[in-house]
Amino acid sequence: MVQRWLGFLDDVAAGVQDGAELDELLGPILRGLSERVGLHRATLMLADRTDGHLYIVAAHGLTPSEVRRVRYEPGEGVSGRVMATGEAMIVPRVSQDDAFADKLRAREGGLDGAFVCVPVRHGPTAYGTLSAWRLDPDDVDLDDDRRVLHVVAALLATSVERHVSGTATPDVEPTGAQPNNLIGRSKVMREVYALVEQVAPSSTTVLLRGESGTGKELVAHALHEGSPRSRGPFVKVNCAALPATIIESELFGHERGSFTGATERRRGRFELAHGGTIFLDEIGDLGPETQIKLLRVLQEREIERVGSAQPIPVDVRVIAATSRDLEAMMADTLFRPDLYYRLNVFPIHLPPLRERRADVLLLTDHFVEVFNRAHGKTVRRIATPAIDLLMSYHWPGNVRELENCVERAVLLCRGDVLMAHHLPPSLQGPEPEDPAVQAGLDATLGAVEKDLILDALKANRGNMAAAARQLHITERIMGLRIKHYDIDPARFKVRTR
Repeated sequence: MVQRWLGFLDDVAAGVQDGAELDELLGPILRGLSERVGLHRATLMLADRTDGHLYIVAAHGLTPSEVRRVRYEPGEGVSGRVMATGEAMIVPRVSQDDAFADKLRAREGGLDGAFVCVPVRHGPTAYGTLSAWRLDPDDVDLDDDRRVLHVVAALLATSVERHVSGTATPDVEPTGAQPNNLIGRSKVMREVYALVEQVAPSSTTVLLRGESGTGKELVAHALHEGSPRSRGPFVKVNCAALPATIIESELFGHERGSFTGATERRRGRFELAHGGTIFLDEIGDLGPETQIKLLRVLQEREIERVGSAQPIPVDVRVIAATSRDLEAMMADTLFRPDLYYRLNVFPIHLPPLRERRADVLLLTDHFVEVFNRAHGKTVRRIATPAIDLLMSYHWPGNVRELENCVERAVLLCRGDVLMAHHLPPSLQGPEPEDPAVQAGLDATLGAVEKDLILDALKANRGNMAAAARQLHITERIMGLRIKHYDIDPARFKVRTR
């Protein structure tokens, strides 16, 4: 009965009343529909305001590649019809209904069940659809599933309306198309996409600001690919990785005999980037002399090779990036103000991962998919305790740290479920050097045991006997362990009629 889900619906209502952004709400809600209600592959789709096409904003149980490739025309498939008519639809058996478009080819993969889809509307306006699968439709009342999705959609309606019509700044609406190489649907990332879409078609110099590991190089690639120079070269230079003695030669080239070891003429990175884009990463690490020469290139659009006074014109778009505080460096006379103002024509700030927590699971799913292919693994799912750790960690190393953590976890995982104990110790709790919080062997093993029990109960929908068989223990031991860890199996149960 629906009463069993009142706790879940109460949590959804509490999140909405707290004024949380849609991106923060969706992850826990869609996961809760799966774990607490038994509705899997829950998906929120919104309509594009320009052409009416439906695209996935968030989903639980789909890979990032699946999310990116699904797009419904107005009226197409079940979701398109629900959006067009404003009426909910129930498909009792997907395998027996031609109305189900199956763009994710679920039927080809052997997936069958019921599909329930409801409109998401605010007042008379429909903004999208909320849908989910019931994998065991013979044991439930699908109309109850429709009612639950209707309630969740109604609770989300105001947040959806705010998400669709809200603005990030007084001048820029966060509605830019998402570049193919970037992942994230959080509000702060949509603001970045809007700025990228706005400046990419021009030849304007762009300065990318943000902490290390936030994806500045990926944004530079997106700017290049979205510009008329996309057929030209994209040349990368890490200014922090090149010694001061050779940085000028690398950037501007040199003539034969201009210094010891210069046995032949060499073209620099600016010449190699002619007709395209040059990406100067960690621009704040350039020395004073190189800053002067770079300023001349930006002003005159010409270079001089080391050992030559002959100017060479270059047609290059400059994208610079830094994780340093250039304003503080100017105050300390470490960075030239005139170069700063030449570079800071169109700044774009890349948010740290701790400010875009709504993207953590989407990024995690993407990296799992990548490292499955790279290492021949078959990880299909992330256990709930592992998700909790990923969402609660502060990620000082940003997306790069998350990528490394996921690769380690995928390598350690021997099955198809990524567990909490596969994640690095840094995610497990307070720093180990703090003697007040050091965990002994018993505590560590207990955490792993609880993790396994929770995942077994989830996989068997709260059936303690089936979970015990999966773990190769007796039902008595399972009961004792559940009591010891204060676990409520009912939270994983699927209700029947």
